[in-house]
Amino acid sequence: MKQRVVLDDKAIDRTLTRIAHEILENNKGTQNLVLLGIRTRGVYLAERIQSKIAKIEGITVPTGVLDVTQYRDDVTDRVSADVQAFQIDADLNGKHVVIVDDVLYTGRTVRASLDAILDHVRPSRISLATLVDRGHRELPIRADFIGKNIPTALSEEIIVMLDEIDEKTQVYIK
Repeated sequence: MKQRVVLDDKAIDRTLTRIAHEILENNKGTQNLVLLGIRTRGVYLAERIQSKIAKIEGITVPTGVLDVTQYRDDVTDRVSADVQAFQIDADLNGKHVVIVDDVLYTGRTVRASLDAILDHVRPSRISLATLVDRGHRELPIRADFIGKNIPTALSEEIIVMLDEIDEKTQVYIK
C-alpha cells in the first residue's frame, strides 16, 4: 500500500512550536498550566511541547503521563478505580490541564482521558492539543490546539512516528 508523508520532522517541530505558543497565549502564560500526554506518543509530544514552552518562557511546566487503558469503553477487564491513570508530580486540582495526543480520530480516547482525570481531580479547565485531527468523530469532541487537519477516508490510516520510539519523526498516511 502506498504511503504519503504529510509532515516531516521539520514540519512537526514547527507545528509543535506553534502549538506551544497557542497554549501560552490561550492560558496567558504558564500560570497553573499542566500538560498530560496520552501514552504512548502523546507523552513524547507533551515533553516536546514542555521543552518549547521552557525555551519561550524560561519556566518548566509540569508534564505527566496519562494512561487511559482502564477507561476505554472497548476494554472489558477493568482495573480498580483506585488506580490513578496518570502520573505527574503536581496537583491537578484547580489547574488548566492540557491533554496531548498524536491523532484525534473518533474521540473515544479523549473521552476516556476526561474520565480518568475527573475520577481523581477537579481541574479548573481541560483543553486538548493534538498533532493531527483526521476527522470521523463518534463523540462530540474537538481539539483546542490542532497541529494539522488531515481529512482521511475511513480506509486510510494516519501513522505518527517519533524519534523517541520509532527512530524517525514523521506523519504519513497509509
